Amino acid sequence: MASLYHRARVMTCAGSGADPLGLITDGAVLCEGGRVVWVGPDEDADAASRALDVVVAERVDLGGRLLTPGLVDCHTHAVFAGDRSDEFAMRARGAGYLEIAKAGGGIAATLGPTRAATDADLERLTVDRLVAARATGTTTAEVKSGYDLTIAGEQRLLRVIARAGAQAGVAVVPTLLCHVIPPERKADRDVYVRELAEVLVPAVAAGGLATAVDIYCDDGAFTRDETATVLGAARGAGLAVKAHAGQFSDQGAAELCAELGALSVDHVEQVSDAGIAALAAAGTVAVMLPGACVQLRLPPPPVARLRAAGVPLAVASDLNPGSSYSSSLPLQMWMATTHFAMSVEEAWLGVTRVAARALGLSDRGMLAPGARADLVAWNAEHPAAIPYQYGANLVDRVLVA
Repeated sequence: MASLYHRARVMTCAGSGADPLGLITDGAVLCEGGRVVWVGPDEDADAASRALDVVVAERVDLGGRLLTPGLVDCHTHAVFAGDRSDEFAMRARGAGYLEIAKAGGGIAATLGPTRAATDADLERLTVDRLVAARATGTTTAEVKSGYDLTIAGEQRLLRVIARAGAQAGVAVVPTLLCHVIPPERKADRDVYVRELAEVLVPAVAAGGLATAVDIYCDDGAFTRDETATVLGAARGAGLAVKAHAGQFSDQGAAELCAELGALSVDHVEQVSDAGIAALAAAGTVAVMLPGACVQLRLPPPPVARLRAAGVPLAVASDLNPGSSYSSSLPLQMWMATTHFAMSVEEAWLGVTRVAARALGLSDRGMLAPGARADLVAWNAEHPAAIPYQYGANLVDRVLVA
């Protein structure tokens, strides 16, 4: 039995050229078995269902509302415990990210509470964050580990992520994040990096705990050589690779990631022309994280240069306890359009089709036959209305598969 969502302004996000959003003014979407089976003008829906031999059991009249693919958040740190609102206050008084980190704040401040939290506590916290994300239109979310930094603890976080996704009704993509060197391992840094490459990455791959490995290559995190060691091990284990790169300084991670065929490089406030050219040639997605960039008062990424080179641009929440405590992609779209000078079309594709590409997913982020039936109906008619009314939640309903 199938469901027909009709009398909608359908935005397929599968267009091209002058109409990249693929708008159908009076459109319909036919879904069966958790998949989209047909998209087109409403007047053709009945003929299409007969031609496909599909029995329509449910007709949902959307009354002219905007109907889009479910949003894809391709970069979150949703599994953590603890609170860092004190750092927010410090930052509001002018303290910088690296200054706070050197004073014992930053990522290190989340380690203790996360390590001490029970599995049940972490699941509950993560579910709550994913449910909040779904309420603003997110139907697929990557969730990274990275707030334990021990071999056993990172595997525990990945298991928590999988269970939380099943409870929250959001499709979750778990990613192993090698975040920073933990304070207790700074004296044997080289040994720790070898453990990541030779013990943790193979264990995660063997256990099917993640599909990709991410690493933070920047000041105060991992060096380019250490990044190459860990991501090389990930590639050898059959996992996809990506990196936090160039948030504070350009360490050459963009070029390295392009060489390794990375799915994405994320942040890239600092990236060279050579790095941009390498990303474009490799087809690697550059993930814009405006929430963190704006809160940390950093210069925005070179969007115009990335665009001109043909680098695909995604937009994500970077949901985390320190620099972007928000699960709302519409809010990130507003910042992407106002602070990063992205177009409305780029912002929409950045949270749908291109975001799915950044996760290596070809079956979502657009409304087309064969895609997952992840849909969002909005109390709006124009795509620009969603980032335009950035303080309002315009979601009418969210449908996952």
